[in-house]
Amino acid sequence: MHIRDIFEQSPTTFSFEFMPPKTDAAAEQLVVIVDELQKLRPSFVSVTYGAGGSTRQRTNDLVVRLKTETTCDPAPHITCVCHSEADIQQILQRYAEHNISNVMALSGDTPKSVVGYDRSQDAYRYAADLVRAIKKFNETGVHPHPDGFGIGVAGYPEGHPSTPNRLLEMDYLKAKVNEGADYIVTQLFFDNRDFYDFRERCDLAGIHVPIIAGIMPVITEDGMRRMSQLALGTRIPARLLRAVKRCEGDDEYVRKVGVQWATEQCRDLLDNRANGIHFYTFNRSTAAREIYANLGVKDSRGLAV
Repeated sequence: MHIRDIFEQSPTTFSFEFMPPKTDAAAEQLVVIVDELQKLRPSFVSVTYGAGGSTRQRTNDLVVRLKTETTCDPAPHITCVCHSEADIQQILQRYAEHNISNVMALSGDTPKSVVGYDRSQDAYRYAADLVRAIKKFNETGVHPHPDGFGIGVAGYPEGHPSTPNRLLEMDYLKAKVNEGADYIVTQLFFDNRDFYDFRERCDLAGIHVPIIAGIMPVITEDGMRRMSQLALGTRIPARLLRAVKRCEGDDEYVRKVGVQWATEQCRDLLDNRANGIHFYTFNRSTAAREIYANLGVKDSRGLAV
């Protein structure tokens, strides 16, 4: 279902993000996770993307499998990095043939396995360029939906790490929306005040598409540190650090703290009319299912809040 149709059906979306499995065994394990989470009937699910090689193929294969073998509506990531114009066209063609409704257009990071890669070789340098290319593809009429792909882009409530100038950062985000982005999914954050400030700054900048809040529950203390590194400096509030420290290294207690913190974040976001909540699952289901239960959510589609 096109993202605009999804928002017409429900004022608040709930969605999950999966990573492409690196092995066949991990792929089968992910099937179990997906089966558990699809029972919650998410509005859509996203699939992350690694540029080049087998990771790219595994993403494409997982997306098609989700579409054809589950009730989930996949919204795959597509990145600029390490891609020619022909690569992007081929990916879009395959997704259109399988009636994939939405995609996430991202600049992307150069794979660690690629040393000294020159980004000038990429057909599209910035996400706004990729959005424009997808919009142009939509105009060909290849996609079965009359409007083509719904297009999502990333937003950064705490600021994009490569753009210290926050005013310039909003200009870049607005450029993506002006090129045709239909919705924004934010990077993870742990303090809702950052999200509300970001949402207000978007409004002041003339950005008026739905903004979905990205939430990642803390599962382990080590995971929290890795998470902050992967997110390029996500701020961990002192209150959360203090709560994790009280657990004295007990992973089960840390997990409970993380689920409780994320639950309160989500409850507050719902009370303040967030357009949606996007769970970064790291291919796990327990925390997301517990948060759903804590919120009293049984079926995210058509949820009225």
